[in-house]
Amino acid sequence: RHVMRRAFNVVPHTYDVDHEARVRLMGHAGKVVWLTGLPGSGKSTIADAAVRALHALGVHTYVLDGDNVRTGLNKDLGFTAEDRAENVRRVAEVGKLMRDSGLVVFVALVSPYRADRESAAGLFGPDEFLEVYIDTPVEVCAERDPKGLYAKAAAGNLPNMTGMGQAYEVPEHPDVVLHGTGDLDVGRHADAEHRAIAGGAAAGLFGPEPGVVGGGEGALERLDVVPAVVD
Repeated sequence: RHVMRRAFNVVPHTYDVDHEARVRLMGHAGKVVWLTGLPGSGKSTIADAAVRALHALGVHTYVLDGDNVRTGLNKDLGFTAEDRAENVRRVAEVGKLMRDSGLVVFVALVSPYRADRESAAGLFGPDEFLEVYIDTPVEVCAERDPKGLYAKAAAGNLPNMTGMGQAYEVPEHPDVVLHGTGDLDVGRHADAEHRAIAGGAAAGLFGPEPGVVGGGEGALERLDVVPAVVD
């Protein structure tokens, strides 16, 4: 009842300074790059490396990280299927606003269910959203276990742990697949940065076309541009 009343009273306002104006000001279009994969697969590390590379090219970026948004915006949500769906919905809506502002937004979120990811993608138009699957076997994720989650799940303390107590639904048609089995310690190795840059090139983030972010032909020449599946 209250939702219908609020919807009836809401009239969106159109502003003169729109996305196209911000593109002209910032020099690149906004985009959402949605990284999905198991806990410990390397989403945050790869997003961090990609943002560093884009930042060096003068691209305006932001990362919406799953754990970070749960300390504020989504701190009222748990890990049931319903709460996970709401988590994805809120992050997608924030990502949409940030993309409209002209930012290239990386979302590093487990987002285990296809339907939730498809709903998120449905908020965006053509060329505004990229789904990137970080394909890392659960055995590798459990061995890394950077946050101790797999150990807690094995001890029976995390019944809703994705990959252990809850299923992860692999994307059927992601725009980019990054294999996350290498060493992602960017303090000692370049694997994560290489994968992020190569994945960004495969996704068109470093392309020279007008309206696509960053770098121009010189940047492409410096990168190892690979197909949409990146080892």
